[in-house]
Amino acid sequence: MSIERELNKRSGSKCELCAAEENLKVYEVLPTKKGGLDESIMACATCIDQIENPDNVDLNHWRCLNDSMWNENVAVQVVAWRMLSRLRSAGWPQELLDMMYLDQDTLEWAQATGEGEEDENKIIHRDSNGVILEHGDSVVLIKDLKVKGSSMVAKQGTAVRNIRLDHENAEYIEGKVDGQQIVIITQYVKKI
Repeated sequence: MSIERELNKRSGSKCELCAAEENLKVYEVLPTKKGGLDESIMACATCIDQIENPDNVDLNHWRCLNDSMWNENVAVQVVAWRMLSRLRSAGWPQELLDMMYLDQDTLEWAQATGEGEEDENKIIHRDSNGVILEHGDSVVLIKDLKVKGSSMVAKQGTAVRNIRLDHENAEYIEGKVDGQQIVIITQYVKKI
């Protein structure tokens, strides 16, 4: 059975965040380990747009999190936590966050994108042109790179999709090149 069909069944053909019934899509909650049903939610176009574009956020739309934060599906809890963290300066989202409980693994997944960190503590990854890199972005290598511990050379112009950020060092990102997961220094990449 397809993921979309399974998610429709699980969600009752409604957005798992705001309960809208139109313009539903499968939304994969990054970072994923193996993908699939447990790492995806059914979400409406409005929710997806506001998750991916913080400038488009309508604070009142997210009052729905008062209900969806209690959803039994971990991926829904992760998105609810991230949105509440993003909006916490409005007051009521912080109150909901204070009530919310996530086990350690779920909290680490929720924090993996850097949501919820104080701005002064947040590590910012930038490419060779100073453009901010986000988890899940695609980059291209701007020079040939020898991969330590192997004879492999990652060639200039190679696209690396769905990068992961190192949350302890702003200079490092991870991505797959020729099927091998490698660490890449940000000064040698350009965001696509």
